[in-house]
Amino acid sequence: MASRIATLLLLGVVCVGFVTAEIVVDCCLKTSSKRFPLSAVSSYTIQEAGQGCAIRATAIITRTGKTLCLSHPSEETWMINFINRLEEKLKNQQA
Repeated sequence: MASRIATLLLLGVVCVGFVTAEIVVDCCLKTSSKRFPLSAVSSYTIQEAGQGCAIRATAIITRTGKTLCLSHPSEETWMINFINRLEEKLKNQQA
């Protein structure tokens, strides 16, 4: 009887470990290389492949709360400039 309880307890611990290890990630599935106006952007995140998502991308969050998936900075030179200008804009808003 004690071995059954111990087995069930161990099984429960293993199951809880699997459930808590699953992290829901909202990934970009495809990207666009279209340019987007900086004035409509409120924030961004860089998505890397292999960290829960299949592709590399830049997720742009608009002022209306929509997420747009643009090219990764390593794939488009203009994205580096876009992100630098966005960082400057966000820094000025905080000051």
